[in-house]
Amino acid sequence: MDDIDTKIMTLLQYNARMSVAQISKEVSMSQPSVKERMMKLEEKNIISGYVTTFSLRELNRGTTTFILLKTEHCNELTDFCREAIEVTDLFRISGEYNYLMKVQTASIEELAEFQDSLIKFGPSKSHISLKNILENRVLL
Repeated sequence: MDDIDTKIMTLLQYNARMSVAQISKEVSMSQPSVKERMMKLEEKNIISGYVTTFSLRELNRGTTTFILLKTEHCNELTDFCREAIEVTDLFRISGEYNYLMKVQTASIEELAEFQDSLIKFGPSKSHISLKNILENRVLL
């Protein structure tokens, strides 16, 4: 990777739908050269996909909660989280709790119902997000 690859990736982080033509103008290279660089970054799995970001508030999922969970039922929890539409992220972590999940719900009442469904897995602690300061931060 060189500076041009980094510029291409930075542009794509801000707008994954940016055209090759626009990127080529921004980095002062021909379109075929830019396309070739993007393909090489994809082949190396440096670029592993292109993402659409949704407004969770507009989709009635504006309440963000982080839940720490301690369980010995790891496979069952993983299967549960894959099926639960409320769970957007699940991490295996170290420490007193062994899982951290990010949950998006429409309301506190919906969150309470979701938490009731977690009781069978073990003790948990919930932290409701009051404000998003940094989210999906650009890495480059």
